Amino acid sequence: MTGINERLGEHLRRLRKQKGLSLLDVEAVSDKEFKASVLGAYERGERAISTARLARLAELYRLPLQVMLPAEDTADGATAGLAIDLTRLESQTSREALTIARFVRMLAAQRKEHAGRVFRIRADDVRALAFALDRSPSDLVKLLDDLDVRAY
Repeated sequence: MTGINERLGEHLRRLRKQKGLSLLDVEAVSDKEFKASVLGAYERGERAISTARLARLAELYRLPLQVMLPAEDTADGATAGLAIDLTRLESQTSREALTIARFVRMLAAQRKEHAGRVFRIRADDVRALAFALDRSPSDLVKLLDDLDVRAY
């Protein structure tokens, strides 16, 4: 069960940071409903969060409840698919970010989709992009999080 709490905690931390909030900000916005120390314990996977509290946190973050849960891993370890924030991606200058941007543009052209602000890539695309970057799919997800280009 600890692994689940840790995965959920890491995901909750990413969501909070994506919203530009500190632990103390969440405490203040929630009128101390979510104490910074308790939220930190959730994010470190040290404490399990109830469904009701997770739903309330989703309301505070103004996100759908299903977004509060991390993406499921498939049997081969690849993520089920994910969304990339193209605005944030285009501001990145690292070699890997430029490769990801080229890959996303190619996918959009192949699918004949106009890529708005967010572009969704499928599980097969995740595996192909990970291979192109000489990474595992889970390492690719971590890279996207480090680059802060993953959308939820």
